[in-house]
Amino acid sequence: MPKIYRLGVVGNPIEHSLSPFIHSRFARNEKINLIYKAYKVEPDSFEEFVDSFFNSKESKGLNITLPFKYHASKLSGIISTEASTISAVNTINKTNNKIELSTTDGVGFIEDLKYKNISIRNKEILIIGAGAASESILYKIISEQPKKILIANRTKSKAQNLIIKYKKLFENIQPYSPGASSTPDLIINGSSAGLTGKFSPIDINTSETSAYYDLNYSLETTPFCEWALQNSPKVFDGIGMLLNQAAYSFDTWFGVKPETESVLEDIRAL
Repeated sequence: MPKIYRLGVVGNPIEHSLSPFIHSRFARNEKINLIYKAYKVEPDSFEEFVDSFFNSKESKGLNITLPFKYHASKLSGIISTEASTISAVNTINKTNNKIELSTTDGVGFIEDLKYKNISIRNKEILIIGAGAASESILYKIISEQPKKILIANRTKSKAQNLIIKYKKLFENIQPYSPGASSTPDLIINGSSAGLTGKFSPIDINTSETSAYYDLNYSLETTPFCEWALQNSPKVFDGIGMLLNQAAYSFDTWFGVKPETESVLEDIRAL
């Protein structure tokens, strides 16, 4: 019998995760036999669950989502430089009885930008939000050599802490000043404010040439995207990033990066 690999995604809440759907499509297209489930785990039992999961010889890997990405970065294992820097892990891989910890959020984001023909090299980037979602892509944004990175956050001290942390990697990162004269080339929403209710816009000099990207995703238009569409036609949600980070996780486990376009069509049809 062909080997069946056991995988899953861990989070809380987890009921609406698209990961099982996405990875089942990847597996079907790549002809790999796997069982991929969503696991709701309580915060005080996360480490115990991971240990128990990988005790099974069929277990190959896990995706980690909120609120456990930070917890996963503290697990015992071989951690990538990026995951260690941002203190977040979204992919766990078991190979040769060793546990590897990494993150594919940043590369998934950059890959989706490239697919959408958005270059950030020598461009001005505004990131709204200074939490884990924003930091998950910041390391990879810096590696693409933008001209300037601006951080906007309602709690100024949180934005400042993020800036201080990454100043050694990229000198031209600074807090966003409302009403600043410059116009960002790319505005990224990493705050949860873009997911529920109405998005309260901050004072941004907008342009029809600016691109807007919401790290949140929904099968319907997010509040941030609704607001952004008033300013520019170049508005995108995080579905593409979700698919690409999943594809890179799949590649981590099986050494093959699946195509994503047909799976995106399947998601849009849900």
